Amino acid sequence: MRESYTAVVARNVEWADEWATEPYECAWAGEAIFFVRVLKSTQAARPITARVQISPDGMQWADEGSTFDVPASEGVSFVRLKHFGGWLRLAGSASDGGLRVMAYLCLKS
Repeated sequence: MRESYTAVVARNVEWADEWATEPYECAWAGEAIFFVRVLKSTQAARPITARVQISPDGMQWADEGSTFDVPASEGVSFVRLKHFGGWLRLAGSASDGGLRVMAYLCLKS
């Protein structure tokens, strides 16, 4: 039987300027999906490009290479991952207004 777990890594937070989600240790998992749900956007908000970051220790981060667009409207976007090592998080920047979001990390062994 496969194991799965969903972690909320950003809860009702505004992504503006430089931002990053909480890091999450997930070395046990074989696959992961980040979901981002836009709850509210400012009038000047534009789509944000979120990038996946990996880490060996949860402190020093490197871009994994996967990116996805988070639209400046209510809805859900996602990215699928494999071969990601020990720790995951999302990072990005929003220069023209911000988005209020929920971000989930769904893991499966």
